[in-house]
Amino acid sequence: MLALRAMSRITREDVERTAELARLSLSDDEVEAMTHDLGRILDHVDQLQALDTAGIEPTAHAIPLATPMRADQASPGIDPELALANAPLREASAFVVPKVIDGEES
Repeated sequence: MLALRAMSRITREDVERTAELARLSLSDDEVEAMTHDLGRILDHVDQLQALDTAGIEPTAHAIPLATPMRADQASPGIDPELALANAPLREASAFVVPKVIDGEES
């Protein structure tokens, strides 16, 4: 059984800052729930880290699974007119999109 922690490693401020960086709007109840849930996830990770995995070979799958490979061959590209056929805006053979970099105004 897990020992109770005196203080969670995830604080309300951590969740609020992460939500701000992700541009998420969380209610007070959601922040509290996320703080609790993330703390429980870290507790579970602690349990996993306590397991003795010496001598266990790392795997990507539980059973041996061959990865099919295909020949690496160049193929003709798509015709630019076909690629841009449904583009709302285009300029010559390119898509026109709005700028998304902060500080670069049109």
